[in-house]
Amino acid sequence: MTSVLIVNDQSLQRLGLRMLLAAEPDLTVVGEAASGAEAVRISAELNPDVVLLDSNISDADGIEAIRRIAHPSPFPQVPGLSRAGGPRPRVLALTPVNHEGYAHAALRAGAAGFLLQHTTPDELTAAIRIVAAGDAVITPSLTRTLIDTVRRERPARRPEGDIGLGTLTGRERDVLTAVASGWSNTEIAERLSIAPTTVKSHVSHILAKIGAHARVQAVVFAYESGLVRPAA
Repeated sequence: MTSVLIVNDQSLQRLGLRMLLAAEPDLTVVGEAASGAEAVRISAELNPDVVLLDSNISDADGIEAIRRIAHPSPFPQVPGLSRAGGPRPRVLALTPVNHEGYAHAALRAGAAGFLLQHTTPDELTAAIRIVAAGDAVITPSLTRTLIDTVRRERPARRPEGDIGLGTLTGRERDVLTAVASGWSNTEIAERLSIAPTTVKSHVSHILAKIGAHARVQAVVFAYESGLVRPAA
């Protein structure tokens, strides 16, 4: 059973999302939050698998919430609860069209995926399952705008990413290129003729080497470092 925390500043929208997810036999809503600060507190208390965060939450509040939920440092101690060794919640953000600046900042903060707010119910529930399983979700249109944002920012960035790229083995670069191309672990395994467990191991090593906390951040890194170049 995948547990979900809904974060939305509109009570009616929270109710709608709760009703939608409650209809899925493998999803359960364990809590709701109306602000980023409340989301951080409830996440620490309930440790949901996925935090579904709507970008109606103010940009600064939402980005800080994502950072505090996804960051690998321990949560504040909650009496009666222990998070030792447990996985951290993964943040899936709903964002409006033409809001790539928020999406890019949220990726850097540690978000695991993005969907546009007009996504269908089936797409939303599928994305929650994908994110809970450890994979990333970005819609093709958001991928395009994120890449464009990276391209605009690249001249002003310091070459720190080159250091991380230089630590990757040839096979890890192959896997990262495939990840940045939108391939799933199964597809990568098939195309590179390796086991899916080996792909997962490579992805974990890549994230550790480049200092990323989520697969989506590795995608951004691949473009920023020049390993993958967007089509003109």
